[in-house]
Amino acid sequence: MQRLQQQMGFLLEIDQLKNILRQTHVTDSSRRENDAEHSWHLAVMAIVLEEYANEKNINILHVVKMLLIHDLVEIDAGDTFAYDEKGYEDKEEREEEAAERIFSILPEDQADMIYALWREFEDRETAEARFAAALDRLHPMLLNHQTKGITWQKHDIRKEQVLSRNKTIAEGSEDLWEYAQAVIEDAVENGYLKA
Repeated sequence: MQRLQQQMGFLLEIDQLKNILRQTHVTDSSRRENDAEHSWHLAVMAIVLEEYANEKNINILHVVKMLLIHDLVEIDAGDTFAYDEKGYEDKEEREEEAAERIFSILPEDQADMIYALWREFEDRETAEARFAAALDRLHPMLLNHQTKGITWQKHDIRKEQVLSRNKTIAEGSEDLWEYAQAVIEDAVENGYLKA
């Protein structure tokens, strides 16, 4: 029962992810999305867009696992806005501390497994991690485009910033990077994003 109690404690703890708001708005522009919604959407994206991964025959279940846990650390560390240079100064430290606390709620074997998945995502050294990271970068761009650039405009974000931040999409999917660049160009043409 102790193992089950630890697992249940972890599952209840991660419910807090629903309270972590991101800068990006949902597609109807009515509100900001939360981290749990973001993670769910990414997992579905992985299943639907698997064929566009640079590496064929990737383990899509492994990708989905990474996407479902990659933002759990934000329960403690908070969501660091993609273009917040000051916030990135201590992001790694905040997230590492959060990983240690949150994952340690689980039994040790599962804590180690979840930590390894999170670390793999962060390090982007495997084909699965690079594809997961590509989706994580693409998703907010799609929402920003759909909402006519609400977040980009609020923070005075420019095309070059978006291109620079998201060029790593190509590491996981050249096809999705090509698509992302078209989205960026369309956003500029429509006035959603400053040139």
